[in-house]
Amino acid sequence: MIGRINQLESFGTVDGPGIRFVVFFQGCPLRCQFCHNPDTWSADLDGVENNGKGSGEFTPEQLLTEVLRYKNYIRTGGVTATGGEPLMQPEFLREFFRLCKEEGIHTCLDTSGAIFNEKTKVVMEFTDLVMLDLKTLDDNLHKPYTGATRENNHRWMEYLQETGKPTWIRHVVVPTITDNKERLQAVIDYISQYSCIERVELLGYHIMGEAKYKKMGLPYPLEGIPPLQPERLNEIREMFRQKLSIKIL
Repeated sequence: MIGRINQLESFGTVDGPGIRFVVFFQGCPLRCQFCHNPDTWSADLDGVENNGKGSGEFTPEQLLTEVLRYKNYIRTGGVTATGGEPLMQPEFLREFFRLCKEEGIHTCLDTSGAIFNEKTKVVMEFTDLVMLDLKTLDDNLHKPYTGATRENNHRWMEYLQETGKPTWIRHVVVPTITDNKERLQAVIDYISQYSCIERVELLGYHIMGEAKYKKMGLPYPLEGIPPLQPERLNEIREMFRQKLSIKIL
């Protein structure tokens, strides 16, 4: 069993609780307009191997060996699988998380929720926390904005609620697109329905990925749209805090 890994980060602090070992999986079925990691889209590693620290092919055991080098540092945190989309490699991910749990390591899955089937559901057996992206609740916007419908994302949300899996929501706010009163209110209304959601992370759109697009010879989808200003992000966070009783960051 081989996993294709884009990059390894040994001291992550923004991808789940505590200090974490972060594994960036290769491959993603979405093409989100605000994506800042287009180098993770392809399912293979051609041209990626020399781009990121630790990129390459691993067995679950080899990847665990990398994690265990930092076990003392992540003892109050854990391991986070992100991407790309980790659920494009569900069998590998499940086995890797199983090995982590044998070592007493907390596991977190950061997913777009774009893939929902029996193979991806079994990953939950060894997953302690899910960080689920909500791109937009506007069904008319979702497909042109991400390349896919919202159906599987919603199915994941329902499944996480049904199983009581601890869930954190991430939502990127993009000026002129999702920074919209009605669209933000729709996110609040949706989140309020689910008791499994422990926390919401509101992320301001930035243009740090633009250089990657140019390097790869790709047009930048949001050319001309400015980053979300910190003052505006704080206003939106306050809006969420007034209407939701969970932690808002």
